[in-house]
Amino acid sequence: MSTDSLDVSGISIGILGGTGDQGKGLARRFALAGHTVLIGSRNAGRAREAAESIGPSARGAENAAVAAEADVVIVAIPWEGHRSTLESLRAELAGKIVVDCVNPLGFDKQGAYALAVEEGSAAQQAAAVLPDSRVVAAFHHVSAVLLLDPEVAEIALDVLVLGDDREATETVQALAGRIPGARGIYGGRLRNAHQVEALTANLISINRRYKAHAGFRVTDV
Repeated sequence: MSTDSLDVSGISIGILGGTGDQGKGLARRFALAGHTVLIGSRNAGRAREAAESIGPSARGAENAAVAAEADVVIVAIPWEGHRSTLESLRAELAGKIVVDCVNPLGFDKQGAYALAVEEGSAAQQAAAVLPDSRVVAAFHHVSAVLLLDPEVAEIALDVLVLGDDREATETVQALAGRIPGARGIYGGRLRNAHQVEALTANLISINRRYKAHAGFRVTDV
C-alpha cells in the first residue's frame, strides 16, 4: 500500500540521542522537510548546541522533555544505554509512536558484527520496556555522513519499516518519504527486526570495501 497520500507534515519529531551523527543527521533532514524537530540528550546544553547547528526549526532539551513533547520519537542512542534510557522515559513515551533505529553491533579487528539481544532485537527490547508505546523499527541503514552533508540534496534508499501496529508503521513510512530520495517500505512484524538491525554490519563491510555510503533499494515494489 502506498503512503504517499498520508499527510504527516504537521508531526513534530523528537530524537533521543540527537547530538550523535545519526540523530543529528535525521534531525537536519526532517527540519529541512518542514517539521518541528526536538533534539534530546542527557545534557540539555549539548542538545541546544546541536539544535542551533541545524536552524530555527530545531530545539534542544533533555531527553525527558523531548519525549513528553514530541508527537513521534526516534531512538538514536548508543546501544549500551538503550534499555536504561527507555526505562527512565516510560511515562513520557506512553501512547506515542517510538521509532527505534538502534543497531546492536560489536567491533573487532575483523570489523562489525551483530550482537545477541535477549529479547531478539533492539526494537523488541524497546517494545518490552515500553508496553504502552507503539514501537516501530526503522532508519537503521541511513548513512549519517549523507544525512549531514549539505551537498547531498537527495538520499536514494529505501527505509525498511517494521512493526505490529499498522497505523504506526504507515505513519513512519510516510515520514521516511519526507526525506528527498527516500522511500518507506513495510518490512514485516517487529519480530523480524533482528535481521534488519544485523544487516547493518554487512552494510558497514560494503562501505569499507568500496569506500562508499551505500544504502538499500527494494526491487519490484
